[in-house]
Amino acid sequence: MESSAYGASLAGGAFDFWSFIKQPQTIVRLFCWLFSIVVFATILSEGYVNEVHDPNASCIFDGSDGACSYGIVIGILAFLACVVFIILDALFHQISNAKERKYIVSVDLVFSAVWTFLWFVCFCVLAHKWSNSKKTGVPADAARAVVAFSFFSTASWGLLTVFAFRRYRLGLMEVNLGYNDPVSDHTSPYPSAYAGAPEGYQQSPFTPASAGESGYQPPAY
Repeated sequence: MESSAYGASLAGGAFDFWSFIKQPQTIVRLFCWLFSIVVFATILSEGYVNEVHDPNASCIFDGSDGACSYGIVIGILAFLACVVFIILDALFHQISNAKERKYIVSVDLVFSAVWTFLWFVCFCVLAHKWSNSKKTGVPADAARAVVAFSFFSTASWGLLTVFAFRRYRLGLMEVNLGYNDPVSDHTSPYPSAYAGAPEGYQQSPFTPASAGESGYQPPAY
């Protein structure tokens, strides 16, 4: 029997908090969580300014409200996703079904890859808008921080994609090496009667032949 499935030991072991925190995947995910907070919180707090001739607040990135909204949405969704995946990583060792583990790893892989791309788009858009911005009196430090942490988020989510891909590939290798999910294993531990009698097999005493030789006669009424 294999001692692990999809990069984690089989269910039943005790949860070690400090070992979990020290895992590279957990550390990178915590950085992703922190970077997302910096991006959307900075845009919400300092991403909109009021000009003298315009009473309505406009985005500091060349007045493009779409760029600010994009950064906010991507940051908030990344924040929520990090919380969910951290909880799933903590409970991963307690999941005994290999199919459920495969589903979690697959979702992690796809989501991390998509968010790596979305963060890269966010970085490119914000950097381009900021370079073309002609606004005066805008918080330049806040804009630079948003652009920088968008780039950091792209790199960190890229690492999460690599970790998820390695775990997914490891799970496929474990299946090829003979790991069988107890839930999906329909192989009977008992040999079939049609496959030939195994060594040491003894015929059951309760057979039709012996039943016919007993001489039992139904009572006459």
